[in-house]
Amino acid sequence: MSRSVGAHTADPCPRCLVEQVRPGSLVTVAGRDVVHYVCARCGHSWSRPVENDLEVYDTVRADLDDRTLYGAVWQVDDDRVQLRDTSSGQLLWVERWRVILY
Repeated sequence: MSRSVGAHTADPCPRCLVEQVRPGSLVTVAGRDVVHYVCARCGHSWSRPVENDLEVYDTVRADLDDRTLYGAVWQVDDDRVQLRDTSSGQLLWVERWRVILY
């Protein structure tokens, strides 16, 4: 279960279960784009695939550098997604790899 930490969402490590804010990084593995994470506590690393089946009106979370944004998909391009923030209603373009489908 994720929890809110300031403007970010903290996620648990799959191994040690310690919740931390983990900004992922985009990497390519076997020709596929994935988001790579590392636990600062135990050093465990894992990845998740970049969402490639997003559709308009999907509910998503976007992990940005300055905050975590929750919203709905408004438009989808090849490498970016336009989101409508649920709290402010603001439209914002976000790199696709930062978006997690809820």
